[in-house]
Amino acid sequence: MTDTPNRSRRSAVERLEAALDRIRSPETEGSKVFTAVFDDNARDEAAAADRRAATGSTRGPMDGRIVSVKALFDVAGGVTTSGSAVLRGLPAAVGDAVVLQNLRAAGAVIIGKTQMTEFAFSALGTNPHDGTPGNPSDRKRAPGGSSSGAVVSVVDGMAEIAIGSDTGGSIRIPAALSGAVGFKPTSGRISTAGAFSLSSSLDTIGPIAASVADCVMTDEVLTGETPTQAQPASPEPATPETFRLTIARGRLFDRCEAGVLDAFEAAVQRLRSHGVRIDDGSIDPALNDIADIDRIGTFPSIEVGATLRGLGISCLDGIDPKTKARIEAGAGILAVDYVRMLRLRHAAVRSFEQSFTENEVFILPTTPIRAPLLSSVEEESAFHEFNGLVLRNPRVANMLDCPSISLPLSVDGLPAGLMLIGRRNADRQLLEIASTLETMLQS
Repeated sequence: MTDTPNRSRRSAVERLEAALDRIRSPETEGSKVFTAVFDDNARDEAAAADRRAATGSTRGPMDGRIVSVKALFDVAGGVTTSGSAVLRGLPAAVGDAVVLQNLRAAGAVIIGKTQMTEFAFSALGTNPHDGTPGNPSDRKRAPGGSSSGAVVSVVDGMAEIAIGSDTGGSIRIPAALSGAVGFKPTSGRISTAGAFSLSSSLDTIGPIAASVADCVMTDEVLTGETPTQAQPASPEPATPETFRLTIARGRLFDRCEAGVLDAFEAAVQRLRSHGVRIDDGSIDPALNDIADIDRIGTFPSIEVGATLRGLGISCLDGIDPKTKARIEAGAGILAVDYVRMLRLRHAAVRSFEQSFTENEVFILPTTPIRAPLLSSVEEESAFHEFNGLVLRNPRVANMLDCPSISLPLSVDGLPAGLMLIGRRNADRQLLEIASTLETMLQS
């Protein structure tokens, strides 16, 4: 599914059938990866894409690509369960989420909805309601979440591209733990209309794929740009002279596994050998600003309660106890304190944006650990410890409203990730730099 030359020789129908075979294969965990598979509709879409290709009327580079979407997106005629049993009784969606509309307009073939953690409110990928897909590198380990089914669908060849959401790392964490590329845009770049909202302050939508190029293409489609409106993916190639990297040393390197550190430092040396300027630095002052907010509360804990209330859910019975405890904690935050959090975050975002120097990008490990064993996170205290640890680094970009991308690192055994954090609203520049670094790391 990820071999570009092979894809160019195969029709959309052929690639779709191969993906459907992978979903049904006993070698994979398709029933745990997908909460719904749209066989008939996907076949119609793939056949239409092939007809357009035959007549030269293609809708662009995404026409005929096989795409999975996270279970928190509205798909007309289906219930948006968002990984939760308590939402299964909601009315069916009357229309597609905006991102689904944009994908269909670009000719994408929507193969199905993927499993996620309940309400997208945890980062390991576990779900007691819909099941938990194992990590493709080791089925006994966590895939990462909350876009867990999304990443497994790509890595295991059930889709070419997956659409997920990222509120505190939910695209980049599974990408790092399972071995893919995951991109989180600046907030507001992509419409969240028709997507279940964990946190109206922090939610973003983006792609998981096998390459930066596929993320660039998908990002353009998700924004709603037409081919004539879209800027070229790389109008000016990001040569080493046009940017510099700063390693965000300090607290975000605490408790890093030796294997993660070794892979990160090896990547740094490889990039330097290609002429990339890389300096040591720190974003600890920004972390202090985030800590000031965290001492009051967390946005998802507060804001998901408002989302549930808006859906008519006032009783938390039937919700995973690990999730329920966090929602209950948010319910105790006073309105005046919530306003303080909003103001502190606004100041932190502005301060961090002003701290960037010309063409600077911060780099660090996406997560300080690799995928933990699922058996090791069953007990509640261990779950919260591992969950907090994998969230720690990625959530910085959400709190400070920056674009961020995770690239897979070359390691023995379990995957790890290299995370880039760019200046707010400099999404295209970050993607261009990521594409250049990807090539260097693979050479």
